[in-house]
Amino acid sequence: MTAGIRRNALSFDVEDYFQVAALASAVDRGSWDAQPSRVGANTARLLDLLAERKVRATFFVLGWIAERHPAIVRRIAAAGHEIACHGYSHELIYRQTPEAFREETRRSKGILEQQAQARVRGYRAATWSITRQSLWALDILGELGFDYDSSIFPTHHDLYGIPEAPRVPHRLTLQGGGMLLEFPPSTVRLGPLNLPVAGGGYFRLLPLAVTRWAIRRVNGEGLPFLFYLHPWEIDPDQPRMKVGLKSRLRHYTNIDSCERKLAALLDEFPMGTVWDALQAPQLPSRPVSAYLRPAAAGSAG
Repeated sequence: MTAGIRRNALSFDVEDYFQVAALASAVDRGSWDAQPSRVGANTARLLDLLAERKVRATFFVLGWIAERHPAIVRRIAAAGHEIACHGYSHELIYRQTPEAFREETRRSKGILEQQAQARVRGYRAATWSITRQSLWALDILGELGFDYDSSIFPTHHDLYGIPEAPRVPHRLTLQGGGMLLEFPPSTVRLGPLNLPVAGGGYFRLLPLAVTRWAIRRVNGEGLPFLFYLHPWEIDPDQPRMKVGLKSRLRHYTNIDSCERKLAALLDEFPMGTVWDALQAPQLPSRPVSAYLRPAAAGSAG
């Protein structure tokens, strides 16, 4: 690993299989409580895998899950992992009002802190949904006492992304005068494009060799790699929903091999929590207002 990189950041977004955006057309939000839950068993499998390797990670937990399954949060915290916030309802932020976002985020943060008996420093939006339309959410995160955000994906996608956003961990000067650390999911810069390689569906769809190459490439720039996954991505026995081809490909492809690939990755690369990886002596600074305009050529790094 490149000198100066202590370790990469390992993170999990704790939500159940029926809550993801790809299955929204098949599972009405009002029916969530009626769905068979699998998040507890899947999270336990991840915790066992991490314990075997003595690896700590950050778990961004959905408030809806924490409220109904408090034992999950307590077990994660008891194992020494970082608890962070994934919102409450898994609603896309750019579909919410600032008032609704503020209230549900405050609610979720309070639930998690009570259950973990620890301060919640970090936030990650459902489906990376802090985009140009929802940058106002960053000021609310600052108001609510978060230290860092990990929601802005510097790439093109039909549901998320600010392609010109920095690829590197940085300090965000908020429009209201506050400050947040921002740790974007990792991308690889190829020509004018930022290629998404941070985990999730990209990890499942692409060969393991691609993720290995990407981590070495990002570390070679002197940067920590931010990897993410969901508990449902290691669960090939989850119920199958009737959705379109694109959603089926996004959600179900290679979930039977994902746990094995994750174990191989953890055996090769040092990983730790998001908060630990952010403890660099100096991080570049950028105002939120810069996200509202396209970056100059070559400045997305």
